[in-house]
Amino acid sequence: MPTLLIYGSYGFVGGLITEEAIDRGLDPILAGRDREQLREQVADLEQPGRRFSLEDPVTVATALEDVDCVLNCAGPFSNTAEALVEGCLRSGTDYVDITGEIPVIESIHDRDAAATEAGITLLPAAALSTIPMDCLAAHLADRLPEATHLALGVDSFRVPSIGTLRTVIEGADTENAVRRDSDLESAPTGWKTREIDFGRGERPAVTMPMGDVSTAHYTTAIPNVEMYAVMPQPARTALRLHRYLSLVFESKPVRWTLKQLAGVRDGPSERARERGSAYVWGEARTEGGERVVSRLRTPDPYVVTVDGAVTVAERVLAGDADAGFQTPAGAFGADFVFELEGVEGFFDEETPAETSPVSPLLQ
Repeated sequence: MPTLLIYGSYGFVGGLITEEAIDRGLDPILAGRDREQLREQVADLEQPGRRFSLEDPVTVATALEDVDCVLNCAGPFSNTAEALVEGCLRSGTDYVDITGEIPVIESIHDRDAAATEAGITLLPAAALSTIPMDCLAAHLADRLPEATHLALGVDSFRVPSIGTLRTVIEGADTENAVRRDSDLESAPTGWKTREIDFGRGERPAVTMPMGDVSTAHYTTAIPNVEMYAVMPQPARTALRLHRYLSLVFESKPVRWTLKQLAGVRDGPSERARERGSAYVWGEARTEGGERVVSRLRTPDPYVVTVDGAVTVAERVLAGDADAGFQTPAGAFGADFVFELEGVEGFFDEETPAETSPVSPLLQ
């Protein structure tokens, strides 16, 4: 049986993914850097464990020599992905993660040639939002092959887990990013807002630096990509203030304090996850004004992340993904999202040529 190693298996999301992998009979190796948390989890789940740090590439490669696929759940991924990818290239191990960090996805894309030569798959961002959005992007590209502009968005505000909070804090000084003529460009955080109907009426959404800016572009080859997310008013205000407070967030003492505060809470309860949902929207258009819109509805983001990460790992272990850098829809097609339980769509909308109004956020 192919061997799966889950790195960061004892975090909130990593723990949910680990339990799902066990339930599906994957018999994963549990792994990470924290000796005590790993020991406790190994005893509780009665699974094999492997503790190793990521400072030395040789050590990482040695730890992965008997592993067929690594599923990296240890964020911030800017701290873990590079070392694990390098270890996978040296050991011939496939790599999957659940990042949404644009620089991480771009750095993994840069290893495409090396991964192809090594005969391994590198598939980052196997989570929400990327799996639904990536598949929606591929679907829109199929509907409008001449599209030059792609906008994607998600409506699902929910309390983040400890790992998610720490990832956000780690990247608090990162500007927004958009794709323009196939190149990444920086923009102020929350630089645009627009009213979007995600499937339950129009709601204000703002541009966000989500990983789909990269993955959707690589999946579809559409040169212009923007990402939106619904934000409550306090969060939109915080985004506007962030640009003025960025120097404060860059302070190491402030970052340390925020990280400690982030560690005082767990993620959402099982009941909350069962009741949650997400609405995913996408728009593709041409320079000439032709426009198509489609939507998806999914279970709670944490449910989709857990289901999606394990399903991607299963498909990679089965040899269903080509070698090299891959995206979820690029590897498995636009309909891959329907392999996840509870996903509904595609809901296609016929729309007039004009686009929805876009206006800058009030300063």
